[in-house]
Amino acid sequence: MAVPVLLIEIELWQVIVWPIIALIAGFIAGFFTARYVIKKQLEKNPPISEKAIRAMFMQMGRKPSEAQIRSVMNSMKNSNK
Repeated sequence: MAVPVLLIEIELWQVIVWPIIALIAGFIAGFFTARYVIKKQLEKNPPISEKAIRAMFMQMGRKPSEAQIRSVMNSMKNSNK
């Protein structure tokens, strides 16, 4: 008993165009996925914290108050929006 073979004819332009379209779609999807993941990680783990701000003030020879630290943190949060 012979097994039927399904033959599909593909033209040369299809062999060239479809992989290019798939590659472009992959780059676009990867870009937006990476952007979404990085934004979420930066929200959870900000690159600068209150400890870092305190350390910067101390390096400048100043003892920061809590109001100054909160002011710097708020200005950084507002600048990202």
